Amino acid sequence: MHGLINRAIQCFVSDSYGADNWVEVARVANLRFVEFESMLVYDDDLTPNLLDSVSYVLNRPRDDVMEDIGTYLVSHPNVERLRRLLRFGGVTFVEFLHSLDDLPDRARLAVSDLTLPRIELREHGPGHFSLICESPLVGYGHVVMGVLRAMADDYGALAVLEHAGSGKGVETISITLIETEFAKGRSFELGARAS
Repeated sequence: MHGLINRAIQCFVSDSYGADNWVEVARVANLRFVEFESMLVYDDDLTPNLLDSVSYVLNRPRDDVMEDIGTYLVSHPNVERLRRLLRFGGVTFVEFLHSLDDLPDRARLAVSDLTLPRIELREHGPGHFSLICESPLVGYGHVVMGVLRAMADDYGALAVLEHAGSGKGVETISITLIETEFAKGRSFELGARAS
């Protein structure tokens, strides 16, 4: 698994629950270190073990932890660049949803050796979608749900999301868009502001 994935889990725990909890997660996971290197590749078995350790230390179900990681990746100030990358997917939440099929390719433009799981959006009618996520990492769909919830808020859309099940490495998320302009979304400008 790419180090960026494991580093994101580390940052989520540290930023949300404190460095002491991260050190405890590293101990429970039997890591021989406490810092992941973003550009290294780690054994694929390490990530599920890491997620189980986070779940244990935080005393929360793993699916909930994974959804919170997805929300963190879009909403926390320390990872603003990912939000910007996602917002380039469209002016509206619906445009953003339609851009998700291309997300793995866009991620590779930013980090050439990062392979994200395949995502496919299916439109069933006005405001009704399903998102198919193919990943060897069990629960990946919950991370995507967290990202989608945060992005719906970011766009000011009101959407109902439901994890509709999984099997054979495929997870399905049901998306019902209630209102596209429910609230004022977060501001977004194409150009980054100089500090």
